[in-house]
Amino acid sequence: MNLKCLTKVTSMSVILFSLMICNTLKSQNKMNTEVPKISDFPTGEENTGFAQYFTGKSWLAPLTKNSDLNVPLSNVTFEPGCRNNWHSHTGGQLLIVVGGEGLYQERGKPARHLKTGDIVEIAPNIEHWHGATAGSWFSHLATTGNPKTNENKWLEPVTDEVYQEANNQIKK
Repeated sequence: MNLKCLTKVTSMSVILFSLMICNTLKSQNKMNTEVPKISDFPTGEENTGFAQYFTGKSWLAPLTKNSDLNVPLSNVTFEPGCRNNWHSHTGGQLLIVVGGEGLYQERGKPARHLKTGDIVEIAPNIEHWHGATAGSWFSHLATTGNPKTNENKWLEPVTDEVYQEANNQIKK
């Protein structure tokens, strides 16, 4: 076989190999786009209404409908690596972890590793963020205190550095 033929065969082999890898990665990505069942609560729809306040994708399932009860409750599901921006609630917030592993952090304090069954009580006007760990899906029930007057104050995104530091803390 001469050098020209060998070069063409090698080039074709590299192209075919590259196409095989791309197709494999595409099929793996398709397999990973389905939201796993990590709790007995519904996942709901992709949270496009609040997507601007999240890094990554989340899903929202409102669980209560009777506004006279004054207890709005939703299941929020985060893909691995997803977290919301720093924010606060004038009425405070309550989170009940129902699946996966997550993180919660108040500004100026160390992050807290969250697992199923954990409860986070957030006082009014405390700046904080919460979301999934880098390696796990995460789901929590969320409600706010004083829902008729509660206001969310959305702030800046959580930086990759702050998020990575929070993930590193749980490994210790």
